[in-house]
Amino acid sequence: MTVIDLVARTDDTEPIELEPLYDAIDPDLLDSLPDADGFTELEFSYEGYAVTVADADDGVEVTLESAAISADGSTSEFVDTGSSI
Repeated sequence: MTVIDLVARTDDTEPIELEPLYDAIDPDLLDSLPDADGFTELEFSYEGYAVTVADADDGVEVTLESAAISADGSTSEFVDTGSSI
């Protein structure tokens, strides 16, 4: 739910309006990451974001990255690192 909640907050939308997470990745895999030996980082695409799930001292940290194109055609990066599992 952390990934869904973070994307919904970032997009200012309701979680039920997002595509099902299982279309991008197996949610059971995400739930098992904190207990996986040797886990350091996993990246996947969801709702136009590159989602990174990384090992952190206090659990797992979830970040989003998205390339936004401005009116002049340049790109900028948006990063939100506000959630930990």
